[in-house]
Amino acid sequence: MRTRRQPLRRARHILTRLTGSTRNRDSAPVPRKILITGASGGIGKALALRYAGPGKTLVLWGRNATRLEDAAAACRQRGARVHIRETDLANGHAALRAYREDDTATPFDTVILCAGLSDMKRMADKTERPETVLELGLVNYATPAALTMAAADRMQQRGGGSIALIGSAGANHDLPFAAGYGGSKAGLARFASSARIALAPLGVRLTLIAPGFVDTAMSRRIVGPTPFLITADAAASRIITALKRDLPEVVFPWPFLVLRLIDRLTPRPLREAVMRRISADQRPREH
Repeated sequence: MRTRRQPLRRARHILTRLTGSTRNRDSAPVPRKILITGASGGIGKALALRYAGPGKTLVLWGRNATRLEDAAAACRQRGARVHIRETDLANGHAALRAYREDDTATPFDTVILCAGLSDMKRMADKTERPETVLELGLVNYATPAALTMAAADRMQQRGGGSIALIGSAGANHDLPFAAGYGGSKAGLARFASSARIALAPLGVRLTLIAPGFVDTAMSRRIVGPTPFLITADAAASRIITALKRDLPEVVFPWPFLVLRLIDRLTPRPLREAVMRRISADQRPREH
């Protein structure tokens, strides 16, 4: 009986680690100086509110100055010191300059790169807009990857730190209606797994977060079902836990981990036939 249960226990252990529900002892120091991009709403704002408190310094980046200031005010009410910066990750060189300025003023021990864009090919269109694909690549992959290395370089000089990259469960699937989005997040996932290996000897911890549908402005644009939807606060809680425990990757909610396994086990011809039958649409993006 013990032998039969052992594989089940191993599977349960892997599942809990990948979904961030493991109860292992914390391994990362308590964050004190934190940078969060995409902090004007959604998961980024929820993270800022959870981290806010006496003795904490938060630097919040976002594209919407009004919403960013609202988030900052809420964090200050909780006792945190807060600085904000209106930043668009589509300009990677400007983002790198901004990071170095902010890190010089506030040497970060934790960096959470939460900003991102989503987009789908409209049902009436034959192809995705080239300009949109370029923007997705910059905001979702190129600039976060560059910022990761900028942060890691500063952190290793100070003895270490923690970095989280917010990817997507969609990166695990071939999405014909969102090739630009899925491709940008898949690139980020491969970068994260490679960079984690490279940065570990330097004392820099790197975690990839791959959420499914989260109740944010991004998901509300989708026309159609958003299964297993969770709140931004629930997502923030799992991200913080993953950083505490230095997990390499977290996929949540757990059904998306099962879907990833099914995708990998399905023969390509069958997988492609299924994906061709799936259609999706979304409302225009808010600025």
